[in-house]
Amino acid sequence: MTLLEYIKGCQNRVDEQLREVLPATSQVSQTLVEAMSYSVFNGGKRIRPILVYAAAEAVGGHQNFADPAACAVELIHAYSLVHDDLPAMDDDDLRRGKPTCHKAFDEATAILAGDALQTLAFEVLATAGQDISDSVRLKLVTELAQASGHSGMCGGQSMDLNSVGSALDQEQLQLMHSHKTGALIRASVIMGALTLGSVQTQELENLTRYADAIGLAFQVQDDILDVISDTETLGKQQGADLALDKPTYVSLMGLDGARELAASLCQQAIQSLEGFGDRATVLRQMAEYVIQRSH
Repeated sequence: MTLLEYIKGCQNRVDEQLREVLPATSQVSQTLVEAMSYSVFNGGKRIRPILVYAAAEAVGGHQNFADPAACAVELIHAYSLVHDDLPAMDDDDLRRGKPTCHKAFDEATAILAGDALQTLAFEVLATAGQDISDSVRLKLVTELAQASGHSGMCGGQSMDLNSVGSALDQEQLQLMHSHKTGALIRASVIMGALTLGSVQTQELENLTRYADAIGLAFQVQDDILDVISDTETLGKQQGADLALDKPTYVSLMGLDGARELAASLCQQAIQSLEGFGDRATVLRQMAEYVIQRSH
């Protein structure tokens, strides 16, 4: 199976799972559930669920046990994008080539849709089937909560908003993106491994190093694409970071320097997986995919 075939299989799998957990109708607010579905099924690459599945397999687990974790991380990711696009934050009109949630509906509905997607993520983990023990369930909930909240994604987003127009150095930029983008990518990898139930401490440490490297590489590539790509390919406004005067790796290091950093991080990630053998082949391929993608 090629990587693209694996990716497609995981995308289909998690989409099927997401359709089962997302409400189709509501006696309370049909508009809200439509906005939730709109925000989840709008063409996402599903990189985080793919990492959940691949990490589970890398430690000897199975995708069946990883389904709730895969759904949960994608629901958190979807909620974060809905809120990130709001006028109070990045004020974006396009997401994945389609109108952002607050444009397709309205701002209030977008806020509530994001809130509902976030809480649904934890409901999915809390009500996962009997194949997941209570102790593993608690670890999954804790990992996702820490990655999403003030010490993770939300903290990074706050730092991002507060840094507009500021001259951050590379260390500060890395701190921001290790939280804003990297925290949920790290959680995806770790949660996938945790679904095995008997993952070793050394395996988790190696996977954490891998995830930290690709999480940062993912953001570096985003910064590169914001400069070299176009709006149609990106599915969002090209040059948005420059327009908002946000610090990026390209603005700090130049285009060539950012490319060199992305390649170095990819190699760091691959080296972190030396002890996993063939089971981690997909994770190695995903490290390269992250810095080769065009959107």
